[in-house]
Amino acid sequence: MAIYSIWESRFPAEAAAEGRTVTEAIWRDMPGFDGYVDHELLVDADDPGHLLVVSRWASRAHADASLAQYAGHPNAERANRLVSEPRRRILATPAGPAEPAGG
Repeated sequence: MAIYSIWESRFPAEAAAEGRTVTEAIWRDMPGFDGYVDHELLVDADDPGHLLVVSRWASRAHADASLAQYAGHPNAERANRLVSEPRRRILATPAGPAEPAGG
């Protein structure tokens, strides 16, 4: 089943530009991983150091494998050094249509 892997990174103001650059570099590498579908980088309109990446993977196994394989990459290590708090990953599936109330 396809899955969304949503990453949240918070870079301090003085590292916002470098944080975005390294985040973009990380995601340029992801198409090389099995199961990668696509991604979109979102920047908080009020805080340029607050980034979200919404990515899609063919399966949770693919998303988890890419995380494990990339964890020691210099770009991932650089991002981890720059953030003001640990980066977070959330895994999610499409909600699908809501059931009618009372039904």
